[in-house]
Amino acid sequence: MMFLFVDIITDFISLIIFNLDVPFFMLGGKPFIFLDVAEPWQLGFQDPATPTMEGIIDFHNNLMFFIVLIAIFTTWILGRCLHFYADYEYGAASNSREVAMFTHSTPLEIIWTIVPAVVLLFIAVPSFALLYSMDEMIDPALTFKVVGHQWYWSYEYSDYATLDGGESLNFDSYMLTLEDLTLGNLRLLEVDSRIILPIRTHIRVIVTAADVLHSWAVPSFGIKVDACPGRLNQASLFIKREGTYYGQCSEICGVNHGFMPIVVKAVDLETYVSWVSSKLELEIGETQE
Repeated sequence: MMFLFVDIITDFISLIIFNLDVPFFMLGGKPFIFLDVAEPWQLGFQDPATPTMEGIIDFHNNLMFFIVLIAIFTTWILGRCLHFYADYEYGAASNSREVAMFTHSTPLEIIWTIVPAVVLLFIAVPSFALLYSMDEMIDPALTFKVVGHQWYWSYEYSDYATLDGGESLNFDSYMLTLEDLTLGNLRLLEVDSRIILPIRTHIRVIVTAADVLHSWAVPSFGIKVDACPGRLNQASLFIKREGTYYGQCSEICGVNHGFMPIVVKAVDLETYVSWVSSKLELEIGETQE
């Protein structure tokens, strides 16, 4: 109950003071335009598209409540200490007993030991719940494999095959150069082959690398998985709304590390099935030729 109250207060403050987009209601009957890509001078999170990211933002807002109180309290303590020591240093004998009780007070030391421990307990409960929920792997309807290369991504839909016993549906994704950008494309973030994933579907993402360390990260999904050569890491994904989501490699992997964008387009299930069918037919046609 307390965390719910804190969450409402922090969301309200974010809307009034920081003018952040909090997409849990509508203003004046007009829907929000979701923020699914980084903006210049951005301070807040991107809008969440998965339950995981919603949980991360809620936990961050709840934690900010404690951080503000701690900052105020420690600033007050620092000010009182400076005030007492200044009085004691310049001969205010009447305050010497008060200074001694403040700087060598056993009850005070017990309090500032117990109170932080209690605060950490309040923080630990939702923190552990969030960590376990992020690690939970619900029976996935789709398995999606990511392979990092220097300096591009390879994607594989392991549940589909072009022919009976043939290769899985896979493709490479490279960043578009300035010459290939069209109106509406984002510089350094657009790719030649986007990932297409269905919404409201439990997806298992398997991440690995072919050469050096990479990291597959999409902020709106709340997902950041290291890609290690010779090792398979996995994460769960459940996209709640349609949209185009942007990410980048988040592990320094060489000279072109900054040119490995990630673009995920989330669509409804019917559109996704049609896209998979068209890709499979195209692969079959190329194989027959």
